[in-house]
Amino acid sequence: MRKRFDPQSPRFAASPFSSAIATTIKMIATTVRSATRIVSQYGRRSALSSSTSISDKSAASSSCCSISAIRCSSSAALNNDAASPPPPPSAQTTSTPHNVYMWGTSKQGTIPLSLLQEGGASASSGGMFSTGNEKIVDHPMSLNLDQGALTSFLGDDNDNNTTDDDDDATKLQQIFCGATGTAVVLNDGRCFVFGSNKNGELGIGKGPKSTETPVHVPLPDPVAKVSLGPNFSAFLTTTGDLYTCGYGGSAVNGMGCLGHGNMESYQSPKLVNSLVEDGCYAADVHCGEYSMTVLTTEGEVLTCGTGSFGRLGNMETLDQLYLEPVEMIAGDDVVQIASGFAFSLALNKGGIIHAWGKNNEGQLGAGVGLAVDVYAMESLPTPIEGLLEGRKVTRIAAGHSHAAAVTSTGELFTWGMHMDHEPKLENSLLHTKIVDVACGQNYTLALDQEGRLYSLGKGKTGVLGLASTKMTPQPILVEGIPAEEKVVTMSAGWTHVACTTALSE
Repeated sequence: MRKRFDPQSPRFAASPFSSAIATTIKMIATTVRSATRIVSQYGRRSALSSSTSISDKSAASSSCCSISAIRCSSSAALNNDAASPPPPPSAQTTSTPHNVYMWGTSKQGTIPLSLLQEGGASASSGGMFSTGNEKIVDHPMSLNLDQGALTSFLGDDNDNNTTDDDDDATKLQQIFCGATGTAVVLNDGRCFVFGSNKNGELGIGKGPKSTETPVHVPLPDPVAKVSLGPNFSAFLTTTGDLYTCGYGGSAVNGMGCLGHGNMESYQSPKLVNSLVEDGCYAADVHCGEYSMTVLTTEGEVLTCGTGSFGRLGNMETLDQLYLEPVEMIAGDDVVQIASGFAFSLALNKGGIIHAWGKNNEGQLGAGVGLAVDVYAMESLPTPIEGLLEGRKVTRIAAGHSHAAAVTSTGELFTWGMHMDHEPKLENSLLHTKIVDVACGQNYTLALDQEGRLYSLGKGKTGVLGLASTKMTPQPILVEGIPAEEKVVTMSAGWTHVACTTALSE
């Protein structure tokens, strides 16, 4: 176990009783975990050097094929063991989207306004309007993804002689909306980012505090997932490697959120080398305010960063400079994670959710047994029960201060936002089967099996896509997407939304 930062400060103080319990839990879980990881540790240490820079990592490209093969087999084994319903459409598609739609508030260029075009469903009668330096788009608008428009927007000169029909033409594959930024991943695995960069969270090097012009983030392997947090970000590659950049922390806010063993900030993505040394392959990552949560291909949950409000899930309030396992759920075979501003969720293959971290708005779904105030928290993973007890959860999502879950029968539950302190069934959606869910800042998106999108929550920033900025407590169908298209993936940022579609069969 690596050393953790332990300054003599009341903020990090823990009682002798709680420390003794935490130590006992860690000793038991560490013994079990070590036996299962020793083989993968040996294999990965042989495959990669302990390099931490992108340039050095590129030198190991000859071993990337074997790494990718190992990771794929590990992921497949995990998925096969998880006896759950078929994954939602967002987990099934790898093809180029038919259309990409965006809406919400464009802050510092988070929505590419130059690419927006009308042409959605005629039922949408919303508009685009300004509020100060921000633009609000209150209904879905498609992006112009024609070859010329896209390459011009990206500033990509590599495809001047290609057309939309060429196999090697530049095409948008995925889009990720973060707290204050946006990332797009192309069909060749390259990643471009735009939006706020006040702490270097876009990973574009020493540059402006924000950019409306997409900037390429050079990484040695194709990008599979991007998590853009409010202060730092993480890039996950198809080889299972994790890169982080942005704010590294401080003695006041806590430190270690980048997972590099220090409190330094980095303007460009830096390989989290400790995962390589430990033989771990990342399958998912979520960035909170000052903490990071990672899911490995073995179903293990790791956390690092500030320990305040129990957001690391290890009972202690110590900061963790490296990614460490959440011991209480070390043997749970976790299949999905989600993180909000200062809390996290983990879903195991049995369909049970565990939650930990800040609970000031009821975002942990623990009910009102304890006072829910500004100091409310859970420092250990706690199962969410209430109406979810006896039901099998298949999908989870976390917003800024609320969360949602989908069950195997297609029910949607939401909680948090100072409205519901335990899971609440959204009865108005019982006429359809929900298969996926996403949460932003005070709003929720739900996708049904027919590819139709519903939204609920606070609409002040236009994120509901209902041609209105009013709040809606009940899920309402987003009608701005043509009926002949079905939503395949969706991404909910704090104040902006993106979804991809395919033609209905």
